[in-house]
This record gives sequence, C-alpha cells and structure tokens, in this order.
Amino acid sequence: MKKLLVFSGISLILASCNVNYGGYPTRSPYPANNSGSAANTEREYNELIKTYKPETAEVLNDLLNDDDPGNLRTSISIENRSSCNMVLTVSGNSFFRKIPIAAGKIGYTMVPKNQNYRLSGMVCNAPYQSTKFITGSYSIKLTR
Repeated sequence: MKKLLVFSGISLILASCNVNYGGYPTRSPYPANNSGSAANTEREYNELIKTYKPETAEVLNDLLNDDDPGNLRTSISIENRSSCNMVLTVSGNSFFRKIPIAAGKIGYTMVPKNQNYRLSGMVCNAPYQSTKFITGSYSIKLTR
C-alpha cells in the first residue's frame, strides 16, 4: 500500500512537469526574491526557466528509496498553489539553488542531508522565508 501511495505521489510530480527544461545557471542576473516586486519575480522566473534543469530522476529515486541510510542526499519538493509564478531560493552550507516554479506546479531539488537550509521566495508579492533542518525528504505547499 505504501508503494502505491508513493507511486501516486510520483505520478503527480511527473504530471506537473509540462515544460522541457535545460541546464540552470548558478547565478541569476536579477536580484534575490526579496525585491518585493511581482514584476521582478516574473522576470527572474522567465530567465531561469530557459535554462533550468530539474533533477526528476534523482528525486523519484529518493522518494522510492527513502529508507536508504547510505544516501547522503535527499529531496525537497515545493507545491506552488498560488496563481503566480515564483522562484524559490534554497541555500545552505556550500549549497545554493534557485528553482523556478510555475503557478499550480511542483518544483523540487536534491540537497545534502542533515543540514540547515534557508528557503525564500515571493509568492504573489508575499514574501516566504523559512529555515529548516533537512534530514529526509521534505515537502511544502505554498498558497497565496
């Protein structure tokens, strides 16, 4: 039964991916998401989406093999339930990634386990900021 639920969740993630992404840049030409402007967030989203490459296979493997203590990385998934595109910044010790997430879609990435991460972004002109200690697969839903 657990495998069926995990498979259903994976199917949901795959179904939400309707864009063919490329590679992603390590730095954005736009300011961080705390700029307070939906226009700046949309501009940054449009630039990132051109080159961003999601880690779909790695995330799916992590979700299916979540009990593997030997794996040093785990997944973070973010469901954007708002009507606005967003860019989520995930930063931690020697880790930095910006994830473009379309309105109503799910974004995800792999991160090293057992570290603190700062998650931040703008959701329809509302700032989101959180610090989480990630030890295993982590999922959040953002709504505005």
